Amino acid sequence: MLVSGKEIFQDAKLRKYAVGAFNINNMEILQAIVEAAEELNSPVFIQASQGGIRYAGLEYIAGMGKIAAAKAKVPVALNIDHGTDFNQVVRCIRHGFSAVMIDGSKLPFEENIAITRKIVEVAHPNDVSVEAELGKISGVEDDVAVAEHEALFTDPDEAYEFAERTNCDALAVAVGTAHGVYRGEPKIDFERLQAISSKVNTPLVLHGASGLADDVIQKAIGYGIVKINIDTDLRIAFSEAVRKVVKEHPDEIDPRNIMGPAKEAVKKVVKAKMHLFGSVGKA
Repeated sequence: MLVSGKEIFQDAKLRKYAVGAFNINNMEILQAIVEAAEELNSPVFIQASQGGIRYAGLEYIAGMGKIAAAKAKVPVALNIDHGTDFNQVVRCIRHGFSAVMIDGSKLPFEENIAITRKIVEVAHPNDVSVEAELGKISGVEDDVAVAEHEALFTDPDEAYEFAERTNCDALAVAVGTAHGVYRGEPKIDFERLQAISSKVNTPLVLHGASGLADDVIQKAIGYGIVKINIDTDLRIAFSEAVRKVVKEHPDEIDPRNIMGPAKEAVKKVVKAKMHLFGSVGKA
């Protein structure tokens, strides 16, 4: 069933678990995510980045997402990940997304508040949740690139003010994670995360979680993280499975025999994340 992201955020915060937000780029990845959620009775976010929307087309992404959610027996939120343009986010709302993220983290503090409030004013009357971001998460995710030296950790006092003034439904915080594949061991500032969690009642989101150690993720959930974004791990699983089929069966021409194993590989990763996040059986 398609639900507002707010519904999922609130339950996860109340029952102290996290929900996986998995990026989709094609039908097989979408099916893998929703099938995993149904089999494990877990709520889930399916989300598309700006690059994913460009690749598949907004109408296709929205259509596939809404069909998958409508058929699902578990709560599913359809989200835009890292929307940076007001008009783009509004188009997603008009196409039936039940959750949106407005990423104004590159803007000055007051401008970030202003664009987030503007999105909230459009989204909330349509029962659409709004995730915002404060602080810059390093790395690259489609159109969003932040150099390591530009990455700014989220200030706990600013996080409180931001949440109070915007009335956003969730807040992505920068505490040491990065988008893409990690080079070296990431150092998460748990003291900062704990300070943010103690000041801010708004549910918190962790981006750049692909590649993080299990104990790091579990500790972050203990400090108030309720939504965890996963993209790179899915891409790796999908591409490795495709390469394996092509290498072992170079004469294979049936796309179903090539994409089918890739779908199953993604599904396996999604299930493992759901167990790790504690969302199994929470639908």
